[in-house]
Formats: sequence, structure tokens, C-alpha cells
Amino acid sequence: MKFVTFEKPDRSIRAGWLLNEAYAVDMSEATDGRLPCNLIGFLDNSEENLKIAAALSLTNDHKGVYQLSDLHLKAPLPNPRSFRDFYAFEQHVKTARENRGLKMIPEWYEIPVFYFSNHLAIKGPGEEIIKPLDCEWLDYELEVSCIIGKSGRNISAAEANDYIFGFCILNDWSARDLQRKEMKVGLGPAKGKDFSTSMGPWIITKDELENLRTGKGFDLSMKARVNGVQLSKGNLKELYFSFGEMIERASAGVTLYPGEVIGSGTVGTGCILELGEKVHRWLKPGDKVELEIENLGILENTIIEEKR
Repeated sequence: MKFVTFEKPDRSIRAGWLLNEAYAVDMSEATDGRLPCNLIGFLDNSEENLKIAAALSLTNDHKGVYQLSDLHLKAPLPNPRSFRDFYAFEQHVKTARENRGLKMIPEWYEIPVFYFSNHLAIKGPGEEIIKPLDCEWLDYELEVSCIIGKSGRNISAAEANDYIFGFCILNDWSARDLQRKEMKVGLGPAKGKDFSTSMGPWIITKDELENLRTGKGFDLSMKARVNGVQLSKGNLKELYFSFGEMIERASAGVTLYPGEVIGSGTVGTGCILELGEKVHRWLKPGDKVELEIENLGILENTIIEEKR
């Protein structure tokens, strides 16, 4: 199933799932309130709620069904409980460091590392991304996120799949000049990242991808385009650390809760920092960025100027 959050013609915000790619089901309306109206509430009891949703999706009951053309899709999880972004693709890390004259550090291969970003600055498909005032080196990042579907602590990598609800495209926007300066101090990233993160257009449940599992990831092509020109191309199967290993690291000594987001980090070639300015300049207002991942859809955003 593909879960979405959307704004209805009456301006109310609701959540549900896609039906035949042309319709969306308001899950609360369709079940007379048995299912909640938002995805965070759904995830709080995801195993039971998913059974209800799956059973209803197989019926011919059309209550609470709306044409997608009449709706405005929002970020599927507009208010995640937290957002951890990992650094799990070797090619990206290696090339980005080489471009700065740095060698790989042995510790990177020992543990999957992450940082926390701003879970209150989530944007959805079609939403505008405001370029920070002091940023001249604005970048996109082509990533996949997994959504935690039940609580757990000290979760092993082997058991981690039981805690995953689904997957979604993620764009970890980066102000590279701000990031570079603050990280010289030895802390961060912070202001280089906290202004915006895009997710969408839907969250696909993990069962939909099971037949594509290979290596430590999934055989899903990943592409990024700026103003219609493809710049990035990779595959989720290139992960060095699996989502299971990321979850094991994130949950070590810490309880993970439903609605927390785990980002993969950038796939190889998946950002301008890695490609270099000879391939493409930094992003500027007016640029349209599209991330496309097999089965996960297309996530498109346009850059705008901050109003002073």
C-alpha cells in the first residue's frame, strides 16, 4: 500500500492510501473514525491499523474516496517524531571527501553514523524550498528514508525489519557553505541542514519492496534532475550499511518510536557537492529539482528566494 497525506477541497488535512494511482482514500472517513485522520496516529498502532486498511482496500466500498486531481498532496509524514540522517553510501562519502582533498577514515567502515536534523521543517511534493539568506552553495541530496512503525530499544539488525513500516523518497537539502564553516568547529551539521527536508510523494509499505531486496538494500534505481536535466543516477542496492544496521545503531541504548524517520544518506552521484561545480552550479531560486526512485515516485520542489 502507498500512504499519503493530503489537503482536501474544504482545506482539511487528512491521511490515507492511494487507490489505483488516481484516487486517495480518507482513512478516517472511510472507517467512520475507526482509523485516525493522520499518519502519526495510524503508526502508533500500525500493525492492527494496517490490517484494517488492507482489508478495506480489497473491498468495493468507495466511501471517503477522492480524485487525486482534486487534492493537494502534502509530505506523507508532515510531523515525524524525529529525523536521523545516516551516511550509508560509500561512493558518496568517498567522492565527496576526495573532492575536498580528504581520504576515507577507517572509522566510517566500523559504524553507521548519523546526525539529527529538524523534524519540524518537513516539506512535501510541490512545496517551495526557501534558500537561506546567507547561503550561496545550495544543494539537493538524493536519499531514501525508512519510517519506524513500532517501538523498540536495542534492536538487532536481524530483527530490524519488524520495526519498519515503509519507505519514502527524501531530499536532505543542504547549505554547503554554511555547513562547511560550522563543521570546522567540530560540531554539526546544523544550520547547513535545518532549514528544510522534503519527503514524498507517498510512503510505500515494506511488503511492496520485498521481492526487490538484494545485498544490503533494494534494487531500486535512483535519479535526480535539475530543470529537466538528469545529474544523478544510482541504486538503493549500493548501500554499504543496511537499514537494519542503521536501526541497530539508532536504537542502541535508546527507544525508537513509531513515526521516527531514518534517512539513508546520499546515493553515489546524488548531490552537487559530489559531482562538482563543473557538472552543475549550485542551486538558485527558480530551479526545479526532481528526485525519482522506482516504486517510490517522483518528489519535485522549486527553489525560491528568502524575503528580507
